[in-house]
Amino acid sequence: MSWQDNYQVWSNYEQLDLTLKRQLTLLKDDAEQLEDAFYAPMEFGTAGMRGILGPGINRMNIYTVRQAAEGLARFMDTLAAADKQRGVAISFDSRYNSPLFAEESARVLGQHQIPVYLFDSLRPTPELSFAVRHLHTYAGIMITASHNPAKYNGFKIYGPDGGQMPPQESDQITTYVRQADDLFAIAVADIHNLRKQKLLQLIGEDVDRAYLQEIKSVSIDQQLLQQGKDLSFVYTPLHGTGKMLAGRVFNQAGFTKMQLVAEQAILDPEFATVAVPNPEFAETFNLAIRDGQKSHADVLIATDPDADRLGAAVKQPDGQYQLMTGNQIASVLLEYILSAKKRTNSLPANGAVVKSIVSTELATKIARSYGVDMINVLTGFKFIAEQIQEFQDTGSHEFLFGFEESYGYLVKPFVRDKDAIQASLLLAEVAAYYKSQNQTLYDGLQKIYQRYGYFKEKTISKTFSGVDGSEKMERLMAQFRHNESSEINGTRIVSVQDFQTSVQTNADGTSQKLALPKSNVLKFLLADGTWIAIRPSGTEPKIKNYVGVEAPNEADANEKLAAYAEAINSWY
Repeated sequence: MSWQDNYQVWSNYEQLDLTLKRQLTLLKDDAEQLEDAFYAPMEFGTAGMRGILGPGINRMNIYTVRQAAEGLARFMDTLAAADKQRGVAISFDSRYNSPLFAEESARVLGQHQIPVYLFDSLRPTPELSFAVRHLHTYAGIMITASHNPAKYNGFKIYGPDGGQMPPQESDQITTYVRQADDLFAIAVADIHNLRKQKLLQLIGEDVDRAYLQEIKSVSIDQQLLQQGKDLSFVYTPLHGTGKMLAGRVFNQAGFTKMQLVAEQAILDPEFATVAVPNPEFAETFNLAIRDGQKSHADVLIATDPDADRLGAAVKQPDGQYQLMTGNQIASVLLEYILSAKKRTNSLPANGAVVKSIVSTELATKIARSYGVDMINVLTGFKFIAEQIQEFQDTGSHEFLFGFEESYGYLVKPFVRDKDAIQASLLLAEVAAYYKSQNQTLYDGLQKIYQRYGYFKEKTISKTFSGVDGSEKMERLMAQFRHNESSEINGTRIVSVQDFQTSVQTNADGTSQKLALPKSNVLKFLLADGTWIAIRPSGTEPKIKNYVGVEAPNEADANEKLAAYAEAINSWY
């Protein structure tokens, strides 16, 4: 059907939700917006779906959410009865319609006689992951658009291990989602009846307490925590779910000098104090910096609205605050974990760290210096979760830390997704450690560079919105894949790793198979130790370009990084 036909179907539907009907009326003369809303169904992939709120088959609304939940329900109908009856845990964030979408998902699942455990109010994504494991449900749903702007929302599915649903099961769910193509015919149960039938159970404080008990294991040096009472830091939940747990977690650990950014502790779906609620953006920290300067805080900590990503700013020698990159935060956390475990004689002989292939190689150097294995996986925290499960199944390694450069970290595997609450607690402990040495986190980072070398990384995103955005991205990836150039920015390409074909091609004419699953990613390894990776985003209409360099000093690293960034920008 054409977008005009799809639009007409919605316009003619007499029982259309009244809010969506009003929004559709306002769009009636905007052909460009209508085409984007109705030209194709929402993308539903391994990360679920994420999109702009509003009417249309390419928008987040109760009908597309019901369709996604219906896909999960039909998949669970094929399971053994015992697995189906394990049910689904559902949580949601502070965005527009998040509680509504959570309830609509519950109604669809309940119609299929699938038990649902619904949080009584918003909770962080990592707590949803924990709830799946704690309650032994078969799946979980998180209604969130993470760090996207206010006009977005999303729907993420988690599997039995608490990680995002793995590719094979996700592909099956996607097939069932597509089969439920009549959005207005999806049946939903009555909430009150579901409660009476005990198919819907509310959860909240009970799971909070269980999570709070588990998070005690994140702290490494209990003696150090006794000194941590002197640590002063500012925390902002960026109008989101971190507010629900972070204060209790810090207080439980003994960090009593936590100052909350008042304006950003308001659960505001407009995210009124920031342009985008993303802790990797400098302007996100403006209010935290204001409060930090007043209280002379040692460190500033921010979590995104669903509290799975952590950003931080460190005090410099001149008293100003400098934002840390995701790779820098990971490196500081990793160095502390390994050094503290070595100091307390708790570093395992079979320890392993897991990171994505586009994250810093500084972490590899740190891990190896402590005799710890570094294992690389594809981008997507579900692959880190899969690796953790493999460690547990085989006993091959003990998981010590996992991270992605995009501000996602996991310390303890009682959660199987990135967990900014865990990471915030550990970062406070790291800051307390350096303070006990009369140093700051900034000093700690400099010591790491001095010991291992100066590693610098940058992510360059190119957006391709609109109807033809996907086609443009596919065309560009094909061009990159078939480019026969032997150098980038004057430096020889040593190897090209194509994860779509699972082949690494070397400059000397040899090749080898790549062990990781197939994915639309290219990675170039250069003669000077630089690496460049290119991949389409799984959640946004973007091609992401990553570059990592190494140099003997900071000035050379910055110069090198800038030169490669300029070369990458010239490709578009």
